Amino acid sequence: MSKYPLASALGAYFIWGLFPFYWKWLIEVPAYELIAHRILWSFLLLLSVLLIIGQWRNFRASLANRRLLLPYLLASVLLSINWLVYVWSVNSGQIIEASLGYFINPLVSVMLGVVFLHEHLRRLQWFAIGLAALGVLYLTFMHGQVPWIALSLAFSFGLYGLIKKKSPLEAVQGLTLETALLFLPALGYLLWLEAQGSGHFPHGGALQSVLLIGAGLVTTLPLLLFAQATRQVPLSVIGMLQYITPIMQLLIGLWFFHEPFGLEKALGYALVWLALLLFMLEGLLHQHFRHKAWANN
Repeated sequence: MSKYPLASALGAYFIWGLFPFYWKWLIEVPAYELIAHRILWSFLLLLSVLLIIGQWRNFRASLANRRLLLPYLLASVLLSINWLVYVWSVNSGQIIEASLGYFINPLVSVMLGVVFLHEHLRRLQWFAIGLAALGVLYLTFMHGQVPWIALSLAFSFGLYGLIKKKSPLEAVQGLTLETALLFLPALGYLLWLEAQGSGHFPHGGALQSVLLIGAGLVTTLPLLLFAQATRQVPLSVIGMLQYITPIMQLLIGLWFFHEPFGLEKALGYALVWLALLLFMLEGLLHQHFRHKAWANN
């Protein structure tokens, strides 16, 4: 248990919020190669963590359970898609659209809960989701194309969370298994690039090599902080804190990388933000009235 669970949650969201800077430093490395390095170094780091905290035997025993492999393989593929789309979007100058994906992700997760877990929504919650959908349709109509980066990020991470919700392994073991399942393909791809003479590690200079190795740390550290925090911090607090990341990424895209954000795009985003505000206020009011009714009884 963490002594400072709120600090762990804040740390995770701030690290994720600063991701655009890190991946921009590696802009010369193609997205596929960068994701392969994230998988490779993340797995080696997580394996070391398992050995240090004495969970290696439990992890090895879990590998014998074949029923675990399919859901964790699906989770690892979804996580890799999320990483790939995000890194590509950052290094192609589309940080702002990537931030939209993480703004709508909570609403996508709610919808997945309705479809797959048979959860029920109240009227204002349905209205909020409809408003967010209207914002996405508006952006699609105004720009002549579906905001596929935002939707890919939202749905890949939403489906990943859905699978993880029913996953039996502890956080570190689960993430280690996810990266382990992709370790050999990632390693094989990097070796193939090296044989072709197009690999960047360790040929791109000392800083680039250190940053590629560090991709494992910056990938796993916030995930571990987040896993630790969610066990102790109320979900209502987590729900509010999760918007730190897309807000930071939006501001970074605007202020540091000067990505275009005209009035037309702002109106579409405003519909999504309004939907999120309504959704949060409805949840807070519902919780307040439930507590009030319970106190009166």
